[in-house]
Amino acid sequence: MSLFWKQVLQSLVFGLVLPGILFSTVRKVPEAPVDPPTAQTQIWIPVIGEDGRLRAMELEDYVFRVVLGEMPAGFHMEALKAQAVAARTYTLWMVRTGDRHGGAVCTDFSCCQEYREPEAYLEAGGSGESVEKVLSAVEQTRGQVLYYGEELIMATYFACAGGRTEDAAVVWGTNYPYLQSVSSPETTGYDDDVVEVPVEDFLGALGCAPEDRLGSVIYTEGGGVASVSIGQQKYTGVELRSLFGLRSTVFQLDVTDDKVLFRTKGFGHRVGLSQYGSDALAQQGQRYDQILAHYYQGTTLGEVRND
Repeated sequence: MSLFWKQVLQSLVFGLVLPGILFSTVRKVPEAPVDPPTAQTQIWIPVIGEDGRLRAMELEDYVFRVVLGEMPAGFHMEALKAQAVAARTYTLWMVRTGDRHGGAVCTDFSCCQEYREPEAYLEAGGSGESVEKVLSAVEQTRGQVLYYGEELIMATYFACAGGRTEDAAVVWGTNYPYLQSVSSPETTGYDDDVVEVPVEDFLGALGCAPEDRLGSVIYTEGGGVASVSIGQQKYTGVELRSLFGLRSTVFQLDVTDDKVLFRTKGFGHRVGLSQYGSDALAQQGQRYDQILAHYYQGTTLGEVRND
């Protein structure tokens, strides 16, 4: 990375670090932002870093790094803005419900959300223009979150739905009125992945006998596999995805003499906002608020309330 970009990042992105505290950054506010939010109050959240230390971090700084890690900067600006609102809402939901780390969030994607420092992004080949674009998406939605009634929503999201999202109740066993199955117009993404499993390994993982045969396959409203009958047993699509490392529960199951083939579409749990679907909707001309209203039906877009 050039000295020029290091100086740009230091002036635009990074904050002043003291022991245990990460202070707010000074940002370059984009010219003429679309529908600029009025709230400018800083909100501090507890964040556990890679070193395991708990620090106070300004919410927008955290969201910026999450969006930089979660969504390709080449996506449409309206998709990036939708992602920023979803990430901000989900972050505050975790903090206020204590769902992770007793009310803190972390920088580990396997636990909370993907998180990318801009310096690491540039060193990995990302461009300064992409950093600015993501920063602009976060600034243009500063302080905006999603509510269902008076409550912050659990704004889950994922990579690619494969044509339709899934009900939360199907995946997690709990119904959320704003996390229902809706269409998702991905035209590119993670389609047609094939996972091959030897029949012996397949049966062993499920505890089935060699004479057990594949029976009925039942699908959900969202197009995922609800259950598969094998012999006298039934297995959910969620269980099979976990056991065999499938990209999603949207799959076809083919059995030959010596192997089982899973042909999958989509990538992720398929509940909430689809990132590739968001980009497709944005390319069709939809604004970020319309994209959010589509994937989180019945919600309202508003500013963070200190309640």
